Amino acid sequence: ELYPRVGFIVTNLSRPTDPNTSPAPLGPGTRIDWRNLYWAGLSSALMAGAIISDDAWSLRYVYVISGVMWTGIDLYMGFVIGPVLRRAGREARRAIITRLVPKTLFIMTALSIVVSTSGWFLAVAMGYMDLPFPEFWWPIAALAITTILGVQGMLILLPVNIRVYLQMFKDAPDWDKIDRWMGIYVRVVASQGIMQLAVIAIMVRFSTGL
Repeated sequence: ELYPRVGFIVTNLSRPTDPNTSPAPLGPGTRIDWRNLYWAGLSSALMAGAIISDDAWSLRYVYVISGVMWTGIDLYMGFVIGPVLRRAGREARRAIITRLVPKTLFIMTALSIVVSTSGWFLAVAMGYMDLPFPEFWWPIAALAITTILGVQGMLILLPVNIRVYLQMFKDAPDWDKIDRWMGIYVRVVASQGIMQLAVIAIMVRFSTGL
């Protein structure tokens, strides 16, 4: 469901794009399905359950699985999907983005909330917030990077995604704006991928001892 048929993409990539031509009608799966909020709510409920239960294994599992998913999707979007979209034809980009955004809108938002919140409670439970200096610089670095990732996601990536998505539904999309927004999106997601790798390095440091 995340991606349109390969044949549709290839056909549109090989077709010259005329800016004066009306865009092709969008098919099913391009509208935001607000029922996905149930899944986002369920992920938050599972995280809350792990926190309230005071079970170290459950909380660590929630943190690790959500962190792996968040990091993996960030890296894939920043270094694979982003460059492909920037080089694809306009109709191909329109077909992909209008199907991708309705999914990632909920997935990435929920993951960023779960990772940040569960990570904080896990750090407290494991005593990392009570470390003396200079060891305490490691938790500070992790918190700083996570805060930057959250701010970027909520204040930059989310608005850019919504703007591009809404622009795609216009009869005459402003491709200059879309290209500019996609440039911002790709750069920010790429920077997030690098910061995600830095967080992983910090987590490895925690697991092997400070």
